[in-house]
Amino acid sequence: MMSIRRSNERGFADHGWLKSFHTFSFADYHDPAHMGFGPLRVINEDSVAPGKGFGKHSHRDMEILSWVLDGALEHKDSIGTGAVIRPGELQRMTAGTGVTHSEFNASTTEPVHFLQIWVLPERQGLQPGYEQRSFSIAELSNHWCLIAAGKPHDGAVKVHQDVDLYATRLNASRELGYQPAPNRRLWLQVARGSIDVDGDRLDAGDGAAWTKAGKLHLRARDDAEILLFDMTP
Repeated sequence: MMSIRRSNERGFADHGWLKSFHTFSFADYHDPAHMGFGPLRVINEDSVAPGKGFGKHSHRDMEILSWVLDGALEHKDSIGTGAVIRPGELQRMTAGTGVTHSEFNASTTEPVHFLQIWVLPERQGLQPGYEQRSFSIAELSNHWCLIAAGKPHDGAVKVHQDVDLYATRLNASRELGYQPAPNRRLWLQVARGSIDVDGDRLDAGDGAAWTKAGKLHLRARDDAEILLFDMTP
């Protein structure tokens, strides 16, 4: 059975320079009914004003993924990484035993809009690390593109957990199915646009969860961008 998490039900924080919607409990937003889903702990939809961003702060024992929807996000960390992430690029930072980083809007004129995703790692105390990969329009268009995986292949980024993360940009009226292995958890996040999933409409910001999913049937009402997490039971 599908459980829907509507966009307007999410937590929201407005810091002026940052507007952030929280699918799960995060920072000052606490909802005991929405503490995560399996190893998926955070999905924040963030919009950062031009020239602004998150100053240096620390994390540990977390897999942190960033998926940019619009604009450019500049990343710097204590393991020597300096990078800019743009639409169609996935960043993974393994916080492990501890890492300090900053994230800023790389533009002084345009906002940056991105999804910040946290996944609990398979074990604590991992060596901190960083990986970034760009996926082409052709790779993402109208089919599932594996962008991160516990056992990566076809160019997917490594994530230290039994999670396969897929992305697609589905054109209006196009249909797409997905057949998970038995007893898998699925979380689907609509990043933009509007789709029908097994007869239910999901709009931008909506999420849907399945604990023992069967085959999914998606149809795009208009051009849509979608992330799908296939996770350990």
